[in-house]
Amino acid sequence: MSTREGNLQAPTRHPLDWRSESFWDEQSCTAELERVFDICHGCRRCVSLCRSFPTLFDLVDEASSGELDTVDKADYWKVVDQCYLCDLCYMTKCPYVPPHPWNVDFPHTMLRAKAIQFRQGKVSRASRLLAATDVHGKLAGIPIVVQTVNAVNRLPAARAVMEKAVGIDRKAWVPELAARTLRRSAPPSRVQAPVDGKLTPGRVVLFATCFINYNEPGIGLDLLKVLEHNGIAYELVSKERCCGMPQLELGDLQGVERSMRANIPRLLRYAREGWAILAGVPSCTLMFKQELPLLFPDDPDVLAVRDAFWDPFEYLVARHRDGLLKTDFQHSLGRVAYQIPCHARVQNIGRKTEELFRLVARATGLEFTTIERCSGHAGTYGVKKAHHGDAMRIGKPVFKAMADAAPDYIGSDCPLGGHHIAQGVAELGTQPQPQLAHPLSLLRMAYGL
Repeated sequence: MSTREGNLQAPTRHPLDWRSESFWDEQSCTAELERVFDICHGCRRCVSLCRSFPTLFDLVDEASSGELDTVDKADYWKVVDQCYLCDLCYMTKCPYVPPHPWNVDFPHTMLRAKAIQFRQGKVSRASRLLAATDVHGKLAGIPIVVQTVNAVNRLPAARAVMEKAVGIDRKAWVPELAARTLRRSAPPSRVQAPVDGKLTPGRVVLFATCFINYNEPGIGLDLLKVLEHNGIAYELVSKERCCGMPQLELGDLQGVERSMRANIPRLLRYAREGWAILAGVPSCTLMFKQELPLLFPDDPDVLAVRDAFWDPFEYLVARHRDGLLKTDFQHSLGRVAYQIPCHARVQNIGRKTEELFRLVARATGLEFTTIERCSGHAGTYGVKKAHHGDAMRIGKPVFKAMADAAPDYIGSDCPLGGHHIAQGVAELGTQPQPQLAHPLSLLRMAYGL
């Protein structure tokens, strides 16, 4: 097969063989890094995506030969450190992904390197604590404790201490804990499933996610209001753990497995009974749709849950196509600037949030602008002292595009990315400042609920 013939075929993704001994061999991993980096150096198509590629190309350009062969292999880890597993290089840019015979999977090559580092104990305790969302989320909903933690996080002196002790940049936005978690504030389940005879499941179970449950339950409540308005039966998953994405970003594959073992049995019943499983954070949806199936490709339960998982707007658009979604939008939102997050783009579902808001626009005159570029936040990457400046530089084109639209509201399906964008737009100093709102909240508002 020629390289051209391989490139014309649809991309595929090979499972990650992380159970094999060779996966954990550092020498073998370094050889694969060298192979992939040499291909990337010869192409350079992904230079604008993140800091991994400029870091790599600078190392090559500054080497004595101007080629990869004279780059110190110890410097390979500088490239690995800049990768936050957005997957955009694989899904949108790289011409050499399988079935191309060069078989380049840059994100999973980086993940392998991160996993080896983690196993060797080279990931700091502070980074591990930052990724432990279930640990600090347990403080949410506790009277006095919530108010105290949130107040301390606003103090410049406290942020300076956090920067030194935990590595959280003092200028980065950090989430507040909710006074009441989603589980404590959600209305009773609506379990009467309508018989609609259509393809789209008429029942939804919500995987709350750490962030929505512990930090911004309003997003989950707004989704439930939209479901109820459309006569869609719903429940919340009885109990859950973090989806595992923060652990994946660290290379903690055993931690990912622990979360999988806790979550999949609780979700499997819903998958088998024909429920649609929704999560309000794209990274969590991607974890169940893609990453867990690639890590556990032979587990039928994981694959069953994968097939039942939907992005919320993917689900609502499918309901509309089945003629089952109400379009009685009552409220004009004026102008909205919206960013598609990376972990939504790589799900290969299309621009479903934009598609639904085009319905809102036809009914209310909404002006809707879509920005399809990385915000730079990328999970814990954007709040770390080592990377916050890079994250703001990566996101600057998004900040400027948002501001240029002169919107009344700005938002992103990724709530963390949305706050990062809001910070960047605010730092541009344009007036008046737009209001940040999650697309699910904007949809609830458009319905007049």
